[in-house]
Amino acid sequence: MVLQMLEGAAFQQMVLLGSKHLTNNAQMIDALNVFPVPDGDTGTNMNLSMTSGANEVKDIQPTNVVEVADALAKGLLMGARGNSGVILSQLFRGFAQGINGKDTLTTTDFANALTSGVNTAYKAVIKPVEGTILTVAKDTAKKAEQLAEEEKDFIPFMEGVLEAAQTSLASTPELLPVLKEVGVVDSGGQGLVVIYEGFLASLKGEVLPESSASSVDMDDMVNAEHHKLAQDYMSTEDIEFGYCTEFMVKFEEDKLKEHPYDEEVFRKELSELGDSLLVVSDDELVKVHVHAEHPGEALNLGQRFGSFINIKVENMREQHTSILGEHTKKLPKKQPKQKQTYGIVSVAMGDGIKQLLENLGANVVLQGGQTMNPSTQDIAEAIKQANAEKVLILPNNKNIVMAAEQAASLSDADVEVVPTKTIPQGMSALLAFQPDASLEANKEAMTEAGGMVKTGQVTYAVRDTQIDGMTIENGNFMGLADGKIKATAQDKLTVAKQLLAELTTEDDEIITILQGEEGSDEELAELESFLEKEYPDIEVEVHQGNQPIYSFIFAIE
Repeated sequence: MVLQMLEGAAFQQMVLLGSKHLTNNAQMIDALNVFPVPDGDTGTNMNLSMTSGANEVKDIQPTNVVEVADALAKGLLMGARGNSGVILSQLFRGFAQGINGKDTLTTTDFANALTSGVNTAYKAVIKPVEGTILTVAKDTAKKAEQLAEEEKDFIPFMEGVLEAAQTSLASTPELLPVLKEVGVVDSGGQGLVVIYEGFLASLKGEVLPESSASSVDMDDMVNAEHHKLAQDYMSTEDIEFGYCTEFMVKFEEDKLKEHPYDEEVFRKELSELGDSLLVVSDDELVKVHVHAEHPGEALNLGQRFGSFINIKVENMREQHTSILGEHTKKLPKKQPKQKQTYGIVSVAMGDGIKQLLENLGANVVLQGGQTMNPSTQDIAEAIKQANAEKVLILPNNKNIVMAAEQAASLSDADVEVVPTKTIPQGMSALLAFQPDASLEANKEAMTEAGGMVKTGQVTYAVRDTQIDGMTIENGNFMGLADGKIKATAQDKLTVAKQLLAELTTEDDEIITILQGEEGSDEELAELESFLEKEYPDIEVEVHQGNQPIYSFIFAIE
């Protein structure tokens, strides 16, 4: 079969299969994380971002390729999570711009669109790093343009495109030394290769491998069993559990050791949160549908077993009132709240840290961080919730900064991102906020304040590795000083003490300890005793951060 013109329906199927293939490989991509810390979320972020794009695409009946590309770009833009997800959204945003006005595509059009995507993505990154997804995209687009000069048939053309992507991916360790040291390829680049594999398989009519649970059509089951709500025969007030909550979790061995998965037990736990429950699982993942009043509680139960690869939460009361036209007839009219001059949006992980940031002046605190980065849309909604003329965003994680900047660019308010990369930086930045200062002056002052604090983090290794001249064993604790591994041992407190010794100097005045969700009073007492003995002139503050992943977070100033 010769295919010289790519139509909208065919491109739609390419996108859907590319997204599905990414879902099935998200955990493998997560495992390519350079540091052996339990926050390897590139695959998760790219998958959730691409799934958001695919959901926009699957709901249309395209008459041309532009409709598909625009829908993909829109879904990716709002669903983008993490740096990898934002870059992916920019690649396909540029792709859509590159085919503007075309009903069908030739191989030359497709190649030019890939180049347009690369140009858009590079412009979105302040300091592009080679040996990453950007390099793979750039090398692939360049080869695609060369192939298109001779090859007009899409299948052999896409075979060449995929081969170029794989070749570029294999070279990433030569461009980024840390990849070579650890012995992995770039995770974002791997995600892009997986998407291109799905594109080619769609063109060739091939079926890609998938897990049995992911192939179960939960949507059909939900429609058949639970969404037959008698919407014409009940009122909105009768809906006891207001949020239709669906999610999929890929199992992870380290989490299963701590929380063994038992479907019946899990089903019973979920049943206590709501109704209309469906649980489907196999050896690799579990997929859940439940109507709950507090969807976060259901998500917390699921996250014990692994990483999310898809989440959807819908407000059924809003859907119901929309269907019945009750918004204008039954709901009381609310006067819009007067906008504040300033609003501050911050990101936190752990209830204790959330409360601490609120006490320091954050108006809206998004729960997120390692392993669960908020999307562009999440941050955009938080900006609206701040209800202010001027808004400052504190991402508190290097992998959230780009999504925050993307959300800021979409807002009608005046928004600036203070590029905080850790919780201590965010705390320090909040203390520097001046309500009478201009937005630009506050950004500058808060950025400077965030840069003055030193951050220490104690976590655990999820695999054996060698990096920065250190041998790290799976399960051992690690101490990170401003993102670099400085200590490792089997004992948590030994690592914490080594890390504090590494970070602390005689010029420091205060050490703030944020204890993780599984900490104990005995551990805190031992750390405080150590600090009192070694650094008697330094003030020590202790807060229950209740954060996951990190046993301790230290802020040293």
